[in-house]
Amino acid sequence: MATTEPGAAGWRESYEASPEREGELFSTISGVENEPLYSPENVELDYDRDLGWPGTYPFTRGVYPSMYRGRLWTMRQFAGFGTAEETNERFRYLIAHGNTGLSTAFDMPTLMGYDSDHPRSLGEVGREGVAIDSLADMETLFDGIPLGDVSTSMTINAPAAMLLAFYACVGELQGVPLARLRGTVQTDILKEYIAQKEWIFPPGPSMRLVVDMIEWCAREMPLMHPVSISGYHIREAGSTAAQELAFTLADGFAYVEACLERGLDVDEFAPRLSFFFNAHLDFFEEIAKYRAARRIWATQLRDKYGAKNPRSWLMRFHTQTAGVSLTAQQPEVNLIRTAIEALAAVLGGTQSLHTNSFDEALALPTEHAVRLALRTQQVIAHETGVVNTIDPLGGSYYLEHLTSELERQAYEYFDRIEHLGGVVAAIEENFQQREIADAAYRYQSEVEKGQRVVVGVNRYQLDEEQPLEILRIDPALEQKQVERVQAVRARRDSALVQATLAELEQAAAGDTNLMEPILACSRAYVTMGEMCDALRETWGTWRETPVF
Repeated sequence: MATTEPGAAGWRESYEASPEREGELFSTISGVENEPLYSPENVELDYDRDLGWPGTYPFTRGVYPSMYRGRLWTMRQFAGFGTAEETNERFRYLIAHGNTGLSTAFDMPTLMGYDSDHPRSLGEVGREGVAIDSLADMETLFDGIPLGDVSTSMTINAPAAMLLAFYACVGELQGVPLARLRGTVQTDILKEYIAQKEWIFPPGPSMRLVVDMIEWCAREMPLMHPVSISGYHIREAGSTAAQELAFTLADGFAYVEACLERGLDVDEFAPRLSFFFNAHLDFFEEIAKYRAARRIWATQLRDKYGAKNPRSWLMRFHTQTAGVSLTAQQPEVNLIRTAIEALAAVLGGTQSLHTNSFDEALALPTEHAVRLALRTQQVIAHETGVVNTIDPLGGSYYLEHLTSELERQAYEYFDRIEHLGGVVAAIEENFQQREIADAAYRYQSEVEKGQRVVVGVNRYQLDEEQPLEILRIDPALEQKQVERVQAVRARRDSALVQATLAELEQAAAGDTNLMEPILACSRAYVTMGEMCDALRETWGTWRETPVF
């Protein structure tokens, strides 16, 4: 319906006379209510305060002055299955097809600090990631891959210090100085208590281990990011975008405060803190989330924690497309979902990106699916034109409104967490866990009512679907890995093993940095499980009170 009335009044009259679709929600996936139109009438925008310039405070428009005109993001693909040999082959395949960074997935026993021959590992070895039991496995994992020339990300948390030590030792064996090794260790144990639930030790000792890694890397491995503060798993657990933003940054502030309590200067370690966010399907909400995150981090590090070095204000982050958005129904449609999510990450200014493979709702990805996921990034980088100008959506009334709204909600959560006594105290009271559970329930209810459309699930279903060829892990690989770790134990120096383990237990009972004792154990081919058992004996383990 047209109108002859000028301006906002005329548009509003026409809009109110036009019917809207019924039965669907117009809010974001996270529940932020959307106005039908954003303009100067309902968005107050101060350019210098809210946007600024790329590479300058508050970094809303990006952390580097030239962004992708200077350098594209690092293209990573998650890889890890079976034994170290199989994953090494996948690494080489990805590098040959244009991967610019390696991302390592570990199997469940490794994540939980158990060796492959432990009774609790039965049936899980190599199933959802690579099995790494000792330095010998890490040597095989990176055989023929010069660590001085690659950047490696490792998705490991509770036993992160052991995997970092193994990696450092492989660098030593290759003749690469520690100062040249580059990459990221996830390490973020707080989000494990909040969302992913893969912890070993109680929060106190776990935080000590994280700070030990940050302190040691700041002095010995300055190109390594010792922690990737991770919102990804918080979002995968069902959180809203605002909860992902708030809980992730609150965890980051908790690590900063723990390092300051250790006596470290904020500018000594803050430049090497990194972040890891989810890229979900609500396109503009995701872009706004990344921009709000940069603005909050810069403001807090400068104004609250007193960082003087502008590099300490920079939030650099990795993004992975949303695994929870992938559907087992009509899995090829996941290619489209992943492309849209990846585009949001790029327009939000990510520094590295992993694109999920379309078959990951069913199994670990095949080489075909991984190649298509990587090609998705390459098409965005080289064919779409979105990298040709910096922050091309900056100044959009809608995007700037969402950025400010998510920032506002995040600060509300910071206040609530502080009122509870801080992040660890809030975790122990199940605050974050309960907030996420409520958000997940709301979203699932909306899907089941048809208010949120999921293509192929609650609308546009197929009566019959063609079976998809998926990757299957050979069960024989488990026995192969069990024999490997037992062979390592048989040929090593038992006296040296016992001596280094005793030194680790003694250090854990005191307050010295644990990285050097862990490195000594690693060089003696002490297994990861043996080191974790020594720490379990000293620190105990953690059990969560369930949230219903």
